[in-house]
Amino acid sequence: MVYHYTAKADPETMAKAVGRDLPISTKQSIEICAQIRGKSLQFAKRYLQEVVEFKRAVPFRRFNRDVGHKKTGGPGRYPVKACTYLLKLLNSVEANAQNKGLSSEDLVIETLVAHKGSGNWHYGRHRRRKMKNTTVEVIVRQKGGKAEEKKNEKPVKSEARKEEKKEKPKEEAKTRKEEGASKQKVSEDKTETKDQSSEESKNQSEKQDGNDKK
Repeated sequence: MVYHYTAKADPETMAKAVGRDLPISTKQSIEICAQIRGKSLQFAKRYLQEVVEFKRAVPFRRFNRDVGHKKTGGPGRYPVKACTYLLKLLNSVEANAQNKGLSSEDLVIETLVAHKGSGNWHYGRHRRRKMKNTTVEVIVRQKGGKAEEKKNEKPVKSEARKEEKKEKPKEEAKTRKEEGASKQKVSEDKTETKDQSSEESKNQSEKQDGNDKK
């Protein structure tokens, strides 16, 4: 089964790096990725460096059976080997982003996923033991990309729609008033024509009566 990032990536504002079959624990990698996913790239690098220097412990939320508690609170460990490999991977994705012209200070970890890699057999006395290999994929995104621009455009569109809705009733009222005025004019014209026709008929009848008397 193939594991990869299936979301639509924007090549202009995103950069990617993959570490295949890294010799690190999959469980430890999952716990580390859960802590730095969604954070800025610079923060993630500082976090991993502090773990390597035993200044900060990685809290284990999922694979925490028989794990001792640390001063930071809750069960945790210092996975030095996994953090060193992930730190190299973050440096690699930062270099890829800089090659595209992106600012390293504005990069955010969009996704960071760890999956089980190939299970190779050990050699010698440790035969019938499989190695712990892990495949890690990281994608970073620059702040202020197209996705954020679209989010900022949404309220503007809603406001424009509200203004259009407000303008529509006003225009409809104006058209109704104009239609009513035009109808009144037509009715007045009709009444005037009727009055004129009635006066003409009266005049004609009076003339006929005068001729008959003569």
